Amino acid sequence: MLPWRRSAPESSTSPLGYLSWRFQSALSAGSRFPESYSPPADEPWTTGIFGCAEDTESCWTGLFCPCVLFGRNVERIREDIPWTRPCVCHAICVEGGITLAAATALFHGIEPRTAFLIGEGLLFSWWMCGIYTGIFRQQLQKKYHLKNSPCDPCMVHCCMHWCAICQEHREMKDRLSDNSIMPMTIVNPPELQEMNMNESQGSSVAETGSHPGQDGALEMHPL
Repeated sequence: MLPWRRSAPESSTSPLGYLSWRFQSALSAGSRFPESYSPPADEPWTTGIFGCAEDTESCWTGLFCPCVLFGRNVERIREDIPWTRPCVCHAICVEGGITLAAATALFHGIEPRTAFLIGEGLLFSWWMCGIYTGIFRQQLQKKYHLKNSPCDPCMVHCCMHWCAICQEHREMKDRLSDNSIMPMTIVNPPELQEMNMNESQGSSVAETGSHPGQDGALEMHPL
């Protein structure tokens, strides 16, 4: 490969992604496009943010085990990251924070000032988790050229985290199922044929009616 040639990324396998990649490459190279040219626009999501009931399996998983669903989503977006890492991180930060908040609200022996500090720390942790999970949503939107729906990815996870991870799972599931359905032409190879030297000589003798060694022989008759 030439040093000035760059290969297309994995996200440019679709026609829309390839056009976007060509547009960005041309801009970085200093090329000029006609004034009438416009880059490909982002597409809407296949399902809405509140369409959790459209896929009951991901809905129940996201409701009772959101850490598992989030880990699966990250593994599909980033193949180099196993799903267990984001799953454990989500379980410690999100589920652990919710458990701590519930324990703080139930036990009345905690001083108000201490409870306020705990609540402030939990809100800050939730905001950081929204940024962390929103980064992967942003990568998903960049991969499939999706719009910000209904708002910024980090804000979506801060306000509607469970609905967001279910929507991301449905989106990747629909995209992968669409890409996997492709027409295929099955060609059967010809049967293997073998030829033996004895069979070939026998067939040649049967066709000519003579035996080997008699082709050049002359028959003499006395006068």
